[in-house]
Amino acid sequence: MYKKISIILSTYNEALIIKTSIDKIFSTLDNVEIILVDDNSIDGTLEILKTIDNKNFRFYSRKSRGLASAFLLGLINTNGDYIGWTDSNMPQLTHHFSEMIRKLETNDIVLLSRYVDGGGDQRSTMRVLSSKIINFFCRLILGSEIKDYTSSIFLMRKEVLKYGVPIAYGHGEFFIEFLYKIKKNGIRICELPYVQPPDQEGSKTASSFLMFFSLGFSYFLRILIIRFRKN
Repeated sequence: MYKKISIILSTYNEALIIKTSIDKIFSTLDNVEIILVDDNSIDGTLEILKTIDNKNFRFYSRKSRGLASAFLLGLINTNGDYIGWTDSNMPQLTHHFSEMIRKLETNDIVLLSRYVDGGGDQRSTMRVLSSKIINFFCRLILGSEIKDYTSSIFLMRKEVLKYGVPIAYGHGEFFIEFLYKIKKNGIRICELPYVQPPDQEGSKTASSFLMFFSLGFSYFLRILIIRFRKN
């Protein structure tokens, strides 16, 4: 029998694409459930979610915002043997999950990576450069075994949570910390190449230069804390 798969999505104002993303996951994967967390969208996303009639789809609407806490809320409501995460506005990446499932036969977590052979990034120059700098810093401080600490698109065996649980504060920094923790505990990690498509609506989390650099600083600070924290 196929392993049950849980895919976590988070949304904030994704009315233009979210139905396509959900339909793509259900049409691509067998025995899959989708757990979606919406952070108080105001563009009609919630109204679209309410029209989806599928017993394997559940969503949670909350007033707060935050990627890390949205992921944790989704995580604690999963029932799958395999648990994954993907961007809610990139349905074109869903086809990678079939190969990721195959790779889980000999690995514990499979990441999509822009920084292994065959990977790439088609976003704006500023976002590509910032991603490369942060990942260079991650490899320098946390170890070079992982090439892409920040793509956050993954599929893992549920048992991985015995070796590390995401600490739900901040933005994407939480996933860097999670990867570092499970890597230290000997979890088998595999990276598969993917090409990140261009931004469609810009970044919701860094919509100004000030916010962009503030977010970057929080990443660097969190990486140093991760490395030198004793527990």
